[in-house]
Formats: sequence, C-alpha cells, structure tokens
Amino acid sequence: MLGHVDRYLKLIDELDLRLVKAVDTHLHADHVTGLGALRDQTSCVTVMGEQSQVDVVSMRVADGDRLVVEGISLDLIYTPGHTDDSYCLLMGDRVMTGDTLLIRGTGRTDFQNGDPRAQYESLFGRLLKLPPETMVFPGHDYVGNTVSTIGEEARCNPRLQVKSVDEYADLMRGLKLANPKMMDVAVPANMRQGLAQDTIAQDGGALTAAEALALQASESILLVDLREKSERARHGAIPGALHAPYTDIRDSMLPGGVVRSLAEASHRRIVFYCAFGERSAMTVLAARQAGLVNACHIQGGLAAWRQAGGEPCRV
Repeated sequence: MLGHVDRYLKLIDELDLRLVKAVDTHLHADHVTGLGALRDQTSCVTVMGEQSQVDVVSMRVADGDRLVVEGISLDLIYTPGHTDDSYCLLMGDRVMTGDTLLIRGTGRTDFQNGDPRAQYESLFGRLLKLPPETMVFPGHDYVGNTVSTIGEEARCNPRLQVKSVDEYADLMRGLKLANPKMMDVAVPANMRQGLAQDTIAQDGGALTAAEALALQASESILLVDLREKSERARHGAIPGALHAPYTDIRDSMLPGGVVRSLAEASHRRIVFYCAFGERSAMTVLAARQAGLVNACHIQGGLAAWRQAGGEPCRV
C-alpha cells in the first residue's frame, strides 16, 4: 500500500534486510499499491502475473513459475476468480493467498473480470488440495486475523461449505456488495507502475529496439542480459549476450567485476537489456554512479526487440 511504504522501508532497515523482489498478487481496486514506490526507493524487481493489465513491471510470471531469492523459493499458483490476474505464492508449509482465499471468507468476484466459477476452481481445485496443515496468510483481513490453515478454512470458512460450483456461483452473485470506495482512483493508478524510461532515453542512455537490432552483431557493443535463468529458458536470449543477473549486477560493475573488466578490456559500449526495460533502465543509472558513463539499455527490453523483428536464441 502506497501510504505504508515508509513503514515498510523502516522495517527493512531495522531488520538489516535488502528488498530484492516485490510482488503484487493482483491489480488492486481498494488501495493504491506501493509497488512502484518500493522500486524507486530500493531498485527492487517488481513482479506481477502475465495476465495483469499493469503497464510495465520488471518480471511477468505464469502458473508454475518459481521466484528464488537467496535460497528461498516461492511457487506461483495462478488463481483467477477475484480478478483475472490473481496469483497465490506457495513457500513450503505456507501459502500467501492475496485476495483469493481470506480467513473465513473469499475475495469478491464482481469486478475486474472476476468470475465465481473460476474462483471455485482456484479454491477447490488448487488451494484446498494443499496439505491441510499448510498455513494461510491472506493479503489482508478486515477484523485483524493474520493466519489460518487450509484445513481450518476447509472446515470453518462459510463460503467453502458448498456442494457444487453452481452453489458457489449463486452465493457469490448474491452478495451484492458496494464497489470499493477508492476503486475509480486505485485501478487507474495501479495500472501505471512502469519506470519512466523516456527520461533515460532523453539523457542518451537508451537504444530503441530497432537500433539495438541493427547493432546486434557489432563489435562496438557488449550486450548484457540482466534476466534470471528461468526467464532466459522460457523466452530465449539475444544471441551473443553476456548473462549477468540484475540482482548481482552492481558487483559486476565494480573494479574487478566481470562486466566492468570486459568493457574496459574491449573498449566496448555496454548495452543492458531485460524483459521490458525496467531493470535495464535502473542498471544504466547504477552504471553511471559506478563510473561507466557510456552504458545504455534497450528501451522496452526483449519484448520490444522481438516486436522489432529480433529472433531470440534458445539457452
């Protein structure tokens, strides 16, 4: 939540942590997200599902994908119903359910392409098939509850005491809830989270996808792919690019780092790229701070490069 960003940052500092990835489980309608502000303050990777209508995030994920941070893994479960872009995150013995499964409730299904039948399948076909002792941490709770379990919700959640998808659909359609008070403000605001890449382009820190495509085979540039292994395996890579993941890129640009050493030894211009241009744009700013003033990035990332006619190779 945007209004709580300072609180989040204070807690991160007090616990001596580094925010590496920030995930929105879906496009929110009841509050303005703090996702973009957290990215701007910490240079973290922003993550949302590939179905989301948000303009730009650093990573788009799909059902079955896995997010990994320092040995901690989160498995992504696509759970449409509350919205058409809702995801839950499974981490071992616990699941973060966003607004799909609440404590003694479920997310409403009457806007943002919500669908009670899809939610029934997400609940009964996905979440309730997890071990009953799996802890449930919803995105929020209106009465102060913080944690439950799959087994407890299966027994005690009144919306789960139905015998069929038709009964669940009738139950949800009969709620007749008022729209969230901030819906008209929150939804448009939450659809515009992308980093302003135009500013970096105006400062000479960007190549268009067409310019990058024309320079692909040139010995004057060093292409650096900032994406993670899973992204490269799924979407391919620009041929000839060096792989240097974004989470480690600052060390790579220090004296003695791989990227800096290669750039200095070959006198080539560094051209960073990622999925959609957000991580690479932030890396250009970090490169300038590290003294690599000639660095730039591919505006719009691999997605724009493919639209310009680029053919990724398999890795």
